Amino acid sequence: MIIIGEKINGTIPSVKKAIENKDEEFIRNRAVKQAEAGADYIDVCASTAPEVELETLKWLMDIVQDAVDKPLSIDSPNPRTIEAAFKYAKKPGIINSVSKEGDKCSIIYPMIKGTEWQVIALTCDNKGIPSDVKTKVNIARDLVEEAQKYDIKPERIHIDPLVMALATENTSLLDFIEAMKSIKSIYSTIKITSGLSNISFGMPLRKFVNQNFLTIATFMGMDSAIMDPCNREIMTALLATEALMGKDKYCRKFSNAYRKNKIGPVREK
Repeated sequence: MIIIGEKINGTIPSVKKAIENKDEEFIRNRAVKQAEAGADYIDVCASTAPEVELETLKWLMDIVQDAVDKPLSIDSPNPRTIEAAFKYAKKPGIINSVSKEGDKCSIIYPMIKGTEWQVIALTCDNKGIPSDVKTKVNIARDLVEEAQKYDIKPERIHIDPLVMALATENTSLLDFIEAMKSIKSIYSTIKITSGLSNISFGMPLRKFVNQNFLTIATFMGMDSAIMDPCNREIMTALLATEALMGKDKYCRKFSNAYRKNKIGPVREK
């Protein structure tokens, strides 16, 4: 599983406060903890007013890149902000994100042509997020076909079928799996991702819903997730799932994480 660490996002109250106070140490610590916990990429999202978003995003990028040697996931709903921030990345990472909304593809795809950058592609368009699987699959096909015009191969794309909240859509997980299977049947090398916590919105005991979604989705073929790698329960569920799937030879990864006290209940040292 490719882990995209989600904890440097201005929508999180503590991060919003750190941005307002220009608390570099807080952002640095968040980056280091995520990297140490197993994040493959560190997502950076300013979520500020448009007039200061680029300045804030660059500030976050500089701190994270100075603190850890992990590639970034540059995150903004505004493709022009991503375009402007792109040049400040020290190594190829992930663009978060494109969709069929507005001119996002025509800005982002040319920008990453001829590079090793990957991209998250959301199955939504100018009409919003479709509720039916068929439309999501058709949008995914459109996104991939558009990417291929810029020599961006499917293996560089993380399709996000946009899992709906289970509280409002009872077949949310089943629809996600159906969309994932359909998309992978067309593009065998494509990656499927999700924002892990979206499925539990509006529910009690959200962490348990998230854990079980992660376990089932991973087993069914999800390749990456935007998630909290510092959450011990989530990481325990993920590593246990990968071991049970035969993806962890001799359970070394699981055992090493346990010995380093990174998973399971907190043990006194």
